[in-house]
Amino acid sequence: MTALGLTVSERLEDESTWRGIASPLALYGFRLLALAALTIGGRYLFWRYTASLNPNALWFAIPMVLAETYSFISAGLFALNLWRPRTRTSPKINQDFSVDVFITVYNEPPEIVRKTAEAATRIHYPHYTYILDDGRSPVIKALTEELGIGYISREDNRHAKAGNINNALQVTSGDLILYLDADQIPLPRILDRVLGYFEDDRVAFVQTPQNFYNVPDNDPFGNDADLFYGPIQQGKDGWGAAFLCGTNVVLRREALIQMGLIYYVNDIQAALNETLQNAAQSAKSAEKALNTDSGLQTMVPAEQILQRVKTSIRKAQLGLRNGLALEQVISTTEAAGEGLSRLMDMLDRSRNDLLSILADLNDMDNLTQGSAGLQHARVAHRRIERELLPALKKQEYAIRELLEASEQVSLVVNIEETPMATISVTEDLATSVRLHALGWKSVYHSEVLARGLAPEDLDAALKQRLRWAQGTIQVMTRDNPIFKRGLSAGQRLQYFTTMFSYFYGFAALIYLLSPIIFLLTGIAPVAAYSNDFFLKLIPYLLLNQLMFIFATRGLKTWRGQQYQVALFPLWLKAFASVYFEKNLKFMVTPKTRQRGIYLHLIKPQLIIAFLTIVGIGVGIISMLSGANLERTSTIANIFWGTFNLWMLSAIIRGAIWAPNQKVSSSGGLNLSTHLWANTLIGETPYASLSGTNRRKHSHHPINRSAQRSHRPIAERADRGVNYRGDIPTRHRYQQG
Repeated sequence: MTALGLTVSERLEDESTWRGIASPLALYGFRLLALAALTIGGRYLFWRYTASLNPNALWFAIPMVLAETYSFISAGLFALNLWRPRTRTSPKINQDFSVDVFITVYNEPPEIVRKTAEAATRIHYPHYTYILDDGRSPVIKALTEELGIGYISREDNRHAKAGNINNALQVTSGDLILYLDADQIPLPRILDRVLGYFEDDRVAFVQTPQNFYNVPDNDPFGNDADLFYGPIQQGKDGWGAAFLCGTNVVLRREALIQMGLIYYVNDIQAALNETLQNAAQSAKSAEKALNTDSGLQTMVPAEQILQRVKTSIRKAQLGLRNGLALEQVISTTEAAGEGLSRLMDMLDRSRNDLLSILADLNDMDNLTQGSAGLQHARVAHRRIERELLPALKKQEYAIRELLEASEQVSLVVNIEETPMATISVTEDLATSVRLHALGWKSVYHSEVLARGLAPEDLDAALKQRLRWAQGTIQVMTRDNPIFKRGLSAGQRLQYFTTMFSYFYGFAALIYLLSPIIFLLTGIAPVAAYSNDFFLKLIPYLLLNQLMFIFATRGLKTWRGQQYQVALFPLWLKAFASVYFEKNLKFMVTPKTRQRGIYLHLIKPQLIIAFLTIVGIGVGIISMLSGANLERTSTIANIFWGTFNLWMLSAIIRGAIWAPNQKVSSSGGLNLSTHLWANTLIGETPYASLSGTNRRKHSHHPINRSAQRSHRPIAERADRGVNYRGDIPTRHRYQQG
């Protein structure tokens, strides 16, 4: 068992850190390859634009050359990303930090949450552990009581995961926060390895990789993100732009609170400005409606109130422009809102009076029918009705305008402070952008210190990737890093690189359709598939691929490349949903496999695959029959179509994939992943699986003289936060 334990431990240690092109020699080699690939690629692209477009099929030629341009820019951005990668080693911890561990929970199975919670209590560094339960589950609450950890929930699920964390920040007080998804099982040493970075008081967060213990060897859904959590994040770290990834991250409370306060003020200022403009317009519309009918003015003595409202609005606008304290501006705005509400009530009462008068006139008409002597009375009634109906319509219009303005004023004075950004369904990226813009630093520590559950069926995998894509594009449209003040040029470039990658769906669709179009119609996007074309294209493709292989050597990236192409409908859907401002909701990734065949989720890919097979068949038949005179072009497109089929095959296999039933329910896992999930949560220490160096879990009462108090909500009722459960036990894992 000792030998087996050492083998597994060594394997886990080998997987924990990727050094990549960190050595000077390897880095220079990569740079030379990148320069060569981009030089040859630039030459090829220039030739494509100037000498090779098919003038008889510009509808096809232009999209193709634009797709190639996108790919060339992507290659350049990839090279820049890795131009100065940074590999770090854990610094020494000199300060005594107070740490809170947040485990965010929504509707995950309790047995999964238990493994994470138990592992969290066994983290070596002293800390408090809390479960943040947005599912408000009695079972989870009972689990926290059993383990002696804190339980925090709230009345609603506003802003999803970001709102859950923001809520917990109000009832805890640790200097640093480690937050984990419900399935992410941390190693006991996780805090020991990353807290030293916070000796630099400008470090806002330290991100560690996401890794999964339930991914089969063939990785059917492309879950292994070795490329992103290796070269990509290390490259971004070199530019000071490593960003939050949603879990397995330690954040500095001070940075989050500062960011929340600054953006709270900015949001209020922007909302006040817009609201005051709308309120002024509404008051103007109401004044016009009142002044166009003298009869209405006599019924509604609203002129004085309206003038006071307009004065308050002008005063608030002037104060906002001149830098008056926000508290005073808000107070003035509230006064305007109260005036609008009073005027609205007055108009509403007048409207009801008008309706009563009209009803009385109708009753009188009914009583006087058939009486010739009262005919003059009916005529008088009709004249009054003709005068009152326009006034009633104008009042209704004024009421609608004032109601909208009053609601806007009410909303702006109740803007909530949100430390974690809530402008996107991926709160992590949006928060990173804002922290970097405020001058805070980030760190990417490339050691695997926690492992969790990857999606175990295609439906869950697609939902997760759609949320990532939508959230990233949302950040681009709502808080675009390219134009954001405070970011360095390198940070802008790195954020742009991430966002640019999600537009690949357009290029992928062109690449998939091109061989189909040629093989079925004979129409090509180039003037000719000539020797000149291949002599310029092939060196570029080879150098580009060689650059990629050199940068990612030792990593499993092929499945990810297949899914990057095969998910083209998802990338297009993400773009469309954000561009057309569809209401997006945070989707929690399911943590358990849902059985079934998911071919219905990949209809576009199946159609492309079918048409490609048909095209290849047509091309082969045409060559064998001697009817095809463009053998070189046909062979090239058959090869291209075959390559496309291979790229699409991964998602087709994923749609019908099922785990090996002879293995445990975790799905065909190797020994090391079983040990991680079932043993390394603390029952056996990470350094040894032999049982000779076991640790004991001891509870320590809170030292109120030395540690910050973690008070329950009973003492913080004014904060509007819902905290349930007893004060948690402070955990310290000790040698026994």
